[in-house]
Amino acid sequence: MLSRAVQSYLAVRRATGYTLKGVGLHLRSFAAFSDACGQRYVNTQTAIEWARQAPSVSQRARRLATVARLARYLQAEDARHEIPPPVFGREHRPRRPPFILSDEQISQLIQLAAQSGYRTLRRQTYSTLFALLSCTGLRISEAIRLRYQDITSDGLVIRATKFRKSRLVPLHETARAGLERYLQKRRPYALFDDHVFISLRRKPLREADVDTAFRTVVAKMGLPTGRRQRHPTPHSLRHAFAVRALQTCPDGREHITKHMLMLSTYLGHSNAGMTYWYLEAVPELMRDIAERSEAHLTGAAP
Repeated sequence: MLSRAVQSYLAVRRATGYTLKGVGLHLRSFAAFSDACGQRYVNTQTAIEWARQAPSVSQRARRLATVARLARYLQAEDARHEIPPPVFGREHRPRRPPFILSDEQISQLIQLAAQSGYRTLRRQTYSTLFALLSCTGLRISEAIRLRYQDITSDGLVIRATKFRKSRLVPLHETARAGLERYLQKRRPYALFDDHVFISLRRKPLREADVDTAFRTVVAKMGLPTGRRQRHPTPHSLRHAFAVRALQTCPDGREHITKHMLMLSTYLGHSNAGMTYWYLEAVPELMRDIAERSEAHLTGAAP
């Protein structure tokens, strides 16, 4: 039965560090569907029929791709397993170009956050949080999980993040001073919670809280907020940090390689390809690449 094969596959991949919560649910559902159809091996038509149950084409494509990876694993030992073709299209749609905030817009955003809402800790919480995201490139989830003990003399300790990695993020002395000013006001507010950023409920911030506060400030700035148009999100602060870091990269292949590797590690990317994506996602960086390529081909000085 396929159920046992699925459990074996999941166990092997989880042993390499993957959590596979959603994938596990989908594969167990597929195994049950196949078992009900009397299929002992991955069958292309059965896989397509199971994937077709998803409500959208993109979800169907992801489901079928999940089964295809299972089939490749199983086919290595038994050729009777069939690898279904991507009849619903690509599993991953192209990433949308990021909304890159300028330095002036970031300064205005932080200033407005310090003036928005009631005259309570909320103002300091969001202005400090947005400033920290901007100068460190942290993910929102990483910032709101920070605890007192994560602030060290060497920087911020980011523990077991998106890809189950931990890393150290250095802090500039100005960022450290701003964070300490906030903590002096925050510590008496919720004595029994050691999360750095907390809400007015004296609980750790939620991503939904951050998103709401960010959209409120962005609307005051007159920036786009509609879901159907490119608009800034809290993650735009991380994007802006990455782009600024790339713009400071020195010339020379060796320098670029080292710079990209360091930036990828600093941002906590699982592979450098995620960092290189910014080169094609931002027009300013693409223009710089085009100018240097043209200079190289013509023999002119860059």
